[in-house]
Amino acid sequence: MRARLALLAAAVSVLTLVAFLVPLALLVRAVAEDRATVRATADAQSLVPVVGTADAETIRLTVEQLAAESGRPVSVYLPGDTVLGTPVPRTPAVALAERGQSLTAESDAGREVVIAVQGRPDGTGVIRTVVPHAELTAGVTRSWLVLALLGVLLVLVGLVVADRLARTLVRPITELSAVSHRLANAELDARVTPAGPAELREVAGALNHLAGRIQVLLAQEREQVADLSHRLRTPLTALRLEAESLPDAHDAARIAAATDALERAVTGLIRQARRDRSPAAAPAACDAAAVVADRVAFWSVLAEDTGREVHRDLAGGPLPVGVPADELAAAVDALLGNVFAHTPDGTAFTVRLARRDGRVLLAVADSGPGMPAATVARGASPAGSTGLGLDIARRAAEAAGGRLELRTAPGGGAEVRLWLGAPPRS
Repeated sequence: MRARLALLAAAVSVLTLVAFLVPLALLVRAVAEDRATVRATADAQSLVPVVGTADAETIRLTVEQLAAESGRPVSVYLPGDTVLGTPVPRTPAVALAERGQSLTAESDAGREVVIAVQGRPDGTGVIRTVVPHAELTAGVTRSWLVLALLGVLLVLVGLVVADRLARTLVRPITELSAVSHRLANAELDARVTPAGPAELREVAGALNHLAGRIQVLLAQEREQVADLSHRLRTPLTALRLEAESLPDAHDAARIAAATDALERAVTGLIRQARRDRSPAAAPAACDAAAVVADRVAFWSVLAEDTGREVHRDLAGGPLPVGVPADELAAAVDALLGNVFAHTPDGTAFTVRLARRDGRVLLAVADSGPGMPAATVARGASPAGSTGLGLDIARRAAEAAGGRLELRTAPGGGAEVRLWLGAPPRS
């Protein structure tokens, strides 16, 4: 923007200067030509008394003296064929002056000045002198150079002034942009110092108000989520007590384990709602090998109850990834939960964890009926979710700088791949 404003100022300055300097340059040339013509005319008129009264020898001496002083060719044409001074044949202008008319005409040699002298006893005499082109344009080049330098100086001054003015506009806009990016990166305490024109100050105030309002709304939302999660603990406690009172010890243990898992999810939700997500906070990280092994062990119990064979291919740790442990655990639970929810009992599945190209790959594949082709192609529904709980896994992958991939497993079932990046260096 700053460059464009400077370019606009330069264009306006150049157009304005051209509009004024071109006519001025033409005027300077015209004035120089007129000055040289007037000077030559005055020199020629100084010979009128001599030509009108003196004899030929006196006229010749006077003409030669004037030619030497002025540096211009001077000729005097007397009645008959007598030519004194510079021997030049009679020109059309001389012939016209012999009829008693003085005039100025253009010729190849320059500007021709002829003066008719009447009153001689033998007829009309003519004085002729020529102003060379060099004398007509004497000083014009220097004047044009001065005008050109003046024009360049004025354009440079205009550019400097335009740059100063543009800076007063660009600097507040740049600060607005920087603060907007900081707000987008969750730096909700970023604020703009109002500066510049009134309109930009108003925009800065509006952005500060918006940032403050977002900060308040996010704080309220987090507190509401945390409060709701706390309220869920009461029925969870009651459910645990009911599970412990079951007569079948196996069922009581299974329901208690599920209740513990649900309570851990609620606790994770509270922590996630209250987590500091600003860039200044410590970068989140966990050991993917430990988290995945723990969640696979948890789901293996349910797999044994439903007759599912679990194939593990888990790389040894540590495998650090840039996502909190609770979020990664929730993502693994979502992937494994999909297997149990959308495949019949007895369907085997595979969990694979490996390091690939500096990232960590978590793949969950089953031998079930697979996902619809449209879901595999787009990876998410138009509403922002696949309907299979994969949004949790997708957000975890994106938080770690990775991605989620849906594909058909080699055996015909569904395969979900979660690519996780390494934690950022602090």
